[in-house]
Amino acid sequence: MAEPLRVLVVEDEPIAAEAHATCVGQVPGLVVAGVAATGRAALKMLQESNIDVVLLDMNLPDVHGLEVVRAMRAAGHRADVIAVSSARDLDLMRSAVSLGVVQYVLKPFAFATLRDRLRAYLDYREAHVTTLEVGTQAEVDEVFAAVRPTRSTTLPKGMSEELLGRVVTALREAPEALSARELAAALGVSRVTARRYLEHLQESGLATRRSRYAGAGRPEVEYRWSS
Repeated sequence: MAEPLRVLVVEDEPIAAEAHATCVGQVPGLVVAGVAATGRAALKMLQESNIDVVLLDMNLPDVHGLEVVRAMRAAGHRADVIAVSSARDLDLMRSAVSLGVVQYVLKPFAFATLRDRLRAYLDYREAHVTTLEVGTQAEVDEVFAAVRPTRSTTLPKGMSEELLGRVVTALREAPEALSARELAAALGVSRVTARRYLEHLQESGLATRRSRYAGAGRPEVEYRWSS
């Protein structure tokens, strides 16, 4: 049996880092080799350990994820990189592709999406590990398609990418934490709908939740962007 691929998780948000590591551990054939909270720590681990795949957050507190990839390549590290980011900048995505980033997983996401991407990457590695060259265009297309699956499992049933994007924007730009009631009023949706999306962000590790006490009566739950 082949040795599992060793994955380095690079994520500065502790809740998200733990969730990403858990997700990696749920994919047979992959194992977490380490977790780094900064780009410099990631580069140090790459220097000291044998790493096959880097699951890399683009927005790190010390250096940008793209700079981490550039430093990796300059140092001769050939580990594949799967980017995980909330950044929707097309130029950033193009730069990632030009540096050899094999996948770009957009936050927020359902963790089934990350598992699918990791499984697709593993299938790609296993399918082509003994093949040194391809003979046809169809085989070339298969190589590139394998690591970028098109099947969408991004969100739970009944949720839309468009509304999720609006929720993310509202929460990220809010100067203070928002309750489901406040978010619903800002976006023109029902409180139940707002709460469902906020809970999804919290379960994905992208928002924190706590009780807000304001005098007598039942406390209100508020949410704050954490990534």
